[in-house]
Amino acid sequence: MLPAEFPLYFCGLPFTARQVGKKLRWLLAGQEIREVIRGVYVDIRVPDSLELRAKAVALLVPADGVACGRTAAWVHGIATTALGTEQRMDVRWTRNPTDVIELFGLRLSSPTATTVELAMELPRPFALSAVDSMLRSGIDKAAVRTASEAYARRPGFYQARQILSYADRRAASPGESWLRLRLIDAGFGQPDLQVRVQGKRRDYVLDLGYPEPLDDGRRLGLEYDSDRWHSGSRQEARDEQRRTELAELGWHIISVRRPDLWGAYPALELAVGGYLCRQPRLPRRW
Repeated sequence: MLPAEFPLYFCGLPFTARQVGKKLRWLLAGQEIREVIRGVYVDIRVPDSLELRAKAVALLVPADGVACGRTAAWVHGIATTALGTEQRMDVRWTRNPTDVIELFGLRLSSPTATTVELAMELPRPFALSAVDSMLRSGIDKAAVRTASEAYARRPGFYQARQILSYADRRAASPGESWLRLRLIDAGFGQPDLQVRVQGKRRDYVLDLGYPEPLDDGRRLGLEYDSDRWHSGSRQEARDEQRRTELAELGWHIISVRRPDLWGAYPALELAVGGYLCRQPRLPRRW
């Protein structure tokens, strides 16, 4: 590792592999530089920022090009886990943009246009999580739906209209977006998001829920428990206590983990259908 007082490579600006030649592997092995985007690197001590992302993308986009799609979303600050499974980002650009802004010298699709592009281009679950993330960052949903009309004749427009009808800024994580889409695709309808449950000593907020009373008089809630926040023994004990307290308040709680969402067996749909007394629509669409 470099000492703190060692000068920053390229003055802390992003650079391409061509600029360092054969030294690239040596610098990466020594953890002196890191990859910002596929083919562009920066000194390991330079923190991530929108300006760094914009300048890195600008090295790969032609002078007459406009960054778009996933690339534009990444520059706008949307988390990569909302965009897809691929962690390394390839640069997307076009010479036929719909709505363009400039950020730190980079020409890219506006946040509104980028939201439409994501809804059109990404696989459905990632399209929804990305659009939810864009809405959560402050993008107006009505403006996005209006802007989508400019893409009416392009591939993916039908998917975009569907995804925009499902999108909701209240989704707090990609996992919650994916879970919501599974429920919608199964024919259970849109669940409520961030459902508040008033308890005797404290209030609870459920990720998703169907608050209408079921045949047994109870209600159904679902929570996406990510591995990051719900995998330790103390966290699991806390979650179990929480579910017990919610059961005392008249709620059935289904805890959903990542394998439950992406596995092949429709156990989630069958469990929810059992509580709602409805036959799920199968097979799954993703």
